Amino acid sequence: MTLDPQAQLVLDIAEESGRPSFETLSPVEARALYEEMAKAGAGPPPEIFQSEDMTAPGPYGPIPLRVYRPRDAGSTPMAMLIYYHGGGYVIGSRDSHDVVCRHLALTGDCLVVSVDYRMAPEFPFPKPVEDCWAATTWICENATALGGRADKIAVGGDSAGGNLATVMCLMARDQGGPAFVYQVLIYPGTDMTRGLPSHTELADGYRLTKPLIDWFMDQYFSGENKDLRHPLCSPLFVEDLSGLPPALVVSAGYDPLKDEDEAYFDRLVAAGVEARHSHYPGMIHGFVNVTAILDAATECLAECGAALRTAFDKE
Repeated sequence: MTLDPQAQLVLDIAEESGRPSFETLSPVEARALYEEMAKAGAGPPPEIFQSEDMTAPGPYGPIPLRVYRPRDAGSTPMAMLIYYHGGGYVIGSRDSHDVVCRHLALTGDCLVVSVDYRMAPEFPFPKPVEDCWAATTWICENATALGGRADKIAVGGDSAGGNLATVMCLMARDQGGPAFVYQVLIYPGTDMTRGLPSHTELADGYRLTKPLIDWFMDQYFSGENKDLRHPLCSPLFVEDLSGLPPALVVSAGYDPLKDEDEAYFDRLVAAGVEARHSHYPGMIHGFVNVTAILDAATECLAECGAALRTAFDKE
């Protein structure tokens, strides 16, 4: 296993930029820096038919959404993907993941609804989960009005967003709906205890460092609930994973989360869930956001889109 030369280039550019590490900044400063970096790494946004900003009602106020329509479908409803952005529950937005969502809309030939949930430390665990659940149920209830098919809805996300997608599937199963047809989990966090070997083996040098992960977790669990094994934050510890939607689990070889990604995939399969694991051995955490440099980013988003199309085509 060797680091992909393009991934090394990303690391070199970050090192040479002289930008401070996120954990040395305030959350507000870190968010501003991340938006700047995300825009540079993503490159020009691919053209789609339409994107539209709107809001869903939530427990702490309106939740910003962005709806992506890849083509003019006229009056024909399209399948839908509800997407939750990454960023350690502290940084990231519908803007930082705009290019990712455009790629998924195009490659998946589906509507994508990006959920801009509230983040820590202002809104610590489980408030981001509550925001996502409120937005998700509202999107499903209003699928037809949005131009979507209520019977063809998938969920997905990357990193923290991948974690939130897993949690939405568990909540939907346990509360009797919505019935999702697929879940796209791009290097999801599944174990908030950070106890597996890759967290130690890849603790430094690959962007998502141990100090940064610890900073994210300190913000996320800054509220009253500090249970790192709670089922709404660490799905790896959920006793029963049966009855969940089919899944694609993506992992990266130089990502400290890779062991928990593989472990969650193994648990899904053991529970009888139809799942596939796609590993990008030379990549680093966050690679799908760097479409301006990494060929693997567009390759992975195309793979996710193809998996969605296959799931949507099933009767």
